[in-house]
Amino acid sequence: MIRPVTPLPRAGLSASAPPFPPGSVALLGAGPGCADLLTVRAAQRLAQADAVLYDHLIDAEILQLAPPSARRVCVGKRASRHTLPQAEINQLMIALARQGLRVARLKGGDPFMFGRGGEEMRALLAAGIRCEAVPGVSAALGAAASLALPLTHRDYAQGCRFVTGHRREGASALAWTADSGPDETVVVYMGLGEAAHIAEQLLNHGRAPDTPVAIVEQACMPGERCVCGRLSELGRLAEQYRLRAPALLIIGGVVRLHQELAALRAALGHGLGFLDPGHSAAPAAAAILRAPSHEYTP
Repeated sequence: MIRPVTPLPRAGLSASAPPFPPGSVALLGAGPGCADLLTVRAAQRLAQADAVLYDHLIDAEILQLAPPSARRVCVGKRASRHTLPQAEINQLMIALARQGLRVARLKGGDPFMFGRGGEEMRALLAAGIRCEAVPGVSAALGAAASLALPLTHRDYAQGCRFVTGHRREGASALAWTADSGPDETVVVYMGLGEAAHIAEQLLNHGRAPDTPVAIVEQACMPGERCVCGRLSELGRLAEQYRLRAPALLIIGGVVRLHQELAALRAALGHGLGFLDPGHSAAPAAAAILRAPSHEYTP
C-alpha cells in the first residue's frame, strides 16, 4: 500500500528567524540579481532593518523589502570606482550599530564568496558588535542555473574551482593557473580585465588552446549575455563583444555541455524561463540605483 505524502506546513517558510537584536549587523547575500532568488532569512532580516548598506546592482525589489523608514546607503564598489573605501564601510556599520540600529549589509551574491564578508565580520567582532552572515546564491551558481551550464559533470569535470582574476599588487602571475587541470572547471570572478593574461598563464602551464570557455556578463540580470569560444581566444572574445563587468569567466569542458544543452533546448523550442521577461530590474530599479545615496556622518 502506498501511503499518501503529507505536505509540509506552509508555515515553515514564514516561521520566525532567530532574533535580529538592535545594535547588531546582518551580512546578507542578495544573490546574483533576481529578487526571487533571495533567501527567506535574508528577506526577514531586511524587513526588520533600521539601516541598509547596499552594493551596486542590487535589484530594486530587494531594497523595497526594507521598511520605508530604514536608512539606505549605497556603498557599492565597481571596477576602479568605490563609493566608499572598505575601511569607511566598516566604520559606518560600527557607528550605526552603536546607535542601537539593526544594520543590514546587503551584498551581491554571497557575503563570503569574494564579497569581503570576512573582512567586515572581523572588523565588527573586533569592535564588539554582534553580527551574523546569511548566505546568498553566488553568481557562478546563478549563471549555471540560468544558462544550463552545469559546473560539474561525470563526463566533463570532476571538480570545480572558484578563483579571483585580481593579481596582488606587483605580481606578474596568478598562482592558481599553475595547477589547474583539464578535468576541472575553473570559474574566475573579477577576471574580465585580465582575460588575455589569464589565458596566457593557463596556456603556459599546459592547458590546451582549444579548451572551451564562456564569458558570462551580468549573470541572472536582464542584461545577461554568454559568449563561448576557446581558451586561446579568451582575451579577443572579451574585446570583440565589448563585454563589461560584472562578468564571470568559465573555463573547462562543461562549456561544451552547455552548448549541447542549448542546442537541445533550441530544437525543442524551449526557453529556460529563468528570467521573467517582466522582471523588475528595469526602469524602477535603474532609478533607485542611480539615485544619490543617503549621506550619513557618524
